Amino acid sequence: MAADKTQNGKHRGQMAALGKVLDYIRRYWLMVGFSLFLAAVTVVLTLYVPILTGEAVDLLLGKGQVDFAGVFSIMIKIGIAMAATALAQWVMNTCNNHITYHVVKDIREDAFEKLEKLPLKYLDAHAYGDIVSRVVADVDTFADGLLMGFTQLFTGVLTILGTLFFMLATNVPIALVVVCITPVSFLVARFIATRTFSMFRLQSEIRGEQTSLIEETIGNQKIVKTFSREEAVKQQFGEINGRLQNCSLKAIFFSSITNPATRFVNSLVYAGVGIFGAFVAIRGGISVGRLSCFLSYANQYTKPFNEISGVVTELQNALACAARIFELIDEEPQVPDAQDAHVLRDARGNVSLENVYFSYVPERKLIEGFNLKVKPGQRVAIVGPTGCGKTTVINLLMRFYDVDSGSIAVDGTDIRNITRGSLRTSYGMVLQETWLRGGTIRDNIRMGKPEATEDEVVQAARAAHAHSFIKRLPQGYDTVITEDGGGLSQGQKQLLCIARVMLCLPPMLILDEATSSIDTRTEMRIQNAFAKMMEGRTSFIVAHRLSTIREADIILVMKDGNIIEQGNHDALLAQNGFYATLYNSQFAG
Repeated sequence: MAADKTQNGKHRGQMAALGKVLDYIRRYWLMVGFSLFLAAVTVVLTLYVPILTGEAVDLLLGKGQVDFAGVFSIMIKIGIAMAATALAQWVMNTCNNHITYHVVKDIREDAFEKLEKLPLKYLDAHAYGDIVSRVVADVDTFADGLLMGFTQLFTGVLTILGTLFFMLATNVPIALVVVCITPVSFLVARFIATRTFSMFRLQSEIRGEQTSLIEETIGNQKIVKTFSREEAVKQQFGEINGRLQNCSLKAIFFSSITNPATRFVNSLVYAGVGIFGAFVAIRGGISVGRLSCFLSYANQYTKPFNEISGVVTELQNALACAARIFELIDEEPQVPDAQDAHVLRDARGNVSLENVYFSYVPERKLIEGFNLKVKPGQRVAIVGPTGCGKTTVINLLMRFYDVDSGSIAVDGTDIRNITRGSLRTSYGMVLQETWLRGGTIRDNIRMGKPEATEDEVVQAARAAHAHSFIKRLPQGYDTVITEDGGGLSQGQKQLLCIARVMLCLPPMLILDEATSSIDTRTEMRIQNAFAKMMEGRTSFIVAHRLSTIREADIILVMKDGNIIEQGNHDALLAQNGFYATLYNSQFAG
């Protein structure tokens, strides 16, 4: 019973994926119609050649009765028909390529657009490698199957129908022999098709898992080597690779028996036509030329079954991959901005959090009853042990996540009623984890302000103390770096991120361990630059090094998602509480 439900579920998923594919193809219905027309032309001309061949054979029978003029005339017709068929097939394949790769382009664009709209909780819950595998590898596999479907499915079906029509018109009894053996091909194709979809889908899922491990390992190769995890990673890869091998072997086995099985059926049909047709010809019911024409039709009639069976196998694989990419496209996007959402301009920096509750996982509580009021221009430092919710507060302020209950307001307006774009533009953010894009140093600094002049870029780099090392690079500000920063040190990458914020100078700042990778001397200079930048701007500072937040107006001490202490540096030390313990532990001795 459970197996039946699983099978029905897979069938429904397959049909749903097929329906979505057809929706994409429907956009190019004119090209599809033209391709079908060319397929019909190809089939008609292909089926016309055996008729001409049969007539030529009848003109060759009998000693001294060869009609050379008639044969030559037929040969010219055959040549014209073959040339027209080749031209029609070439144009048809061009149309099919156009349809396939435009459909693939549309699917990839929709998938990437959905990635831009998905909430961060989806990206946090799914391996990046699996997402990459869906958008790249699965779509490529789908394209291969779709192209084969367009190229062979149309012509195959039309060939079967056309040959059946011609055979019935030529000799009904012999045609019935072909029709009676045909169901065997359908049974073989169905047997294979029902077993390949689930296997190819599992293959795609494991391939995504493998891609994720490879991407993770390559991206963190230094960590792997530092902790001597090479053997462990190799074993993990071997286990995944073994599972991929097993399911791939099963999928390939069932798909590979398609060809020999259908060829066996083809041979049965051909033998049946040959034997039965010979007896009919002996009795004078059909001419030798007509019989040769019939044998050619029998061969052409069964050949598409062989091709269609292969197409069905490829389509199973293609639909399995399409189902995975459509799962991504059909994911619920983040809640869009309201129609009347307020556009935040020239924010004063009045921020308040009232009775905020939030958790990433419902059964694991994190922030409960959080309250905070920040006046414009105040510097708010957030400290506490790892996992207490410091970075989570930043995520909520930026609206990367929405609160479960309570509210966060900027200048008196709930941020859920403010457009995300204008809210995030009002914040300048420097994180402990640096992010750079592939491009020049200049492009990376200009990311938040593309229209910035060269002087503005240089001034921002000077303020971030990045100008000196940039000038030492081979092409200075025109030096091209990769998305991981290339040969730059972690500190240099962080300086570029700081310069990016220095260029924008938004009304509110978020500094999450912004100087964690910078040497002490440079950090002192950066802190002075930050102090100037923070003048008159509401600032939120997350720091583990408590020496960097002594000048903060308010220090929030968090533990288990709650504020347990609040005040300035001197007041908190005087309380001799949790903050004092943290501070003294860093400066003991």
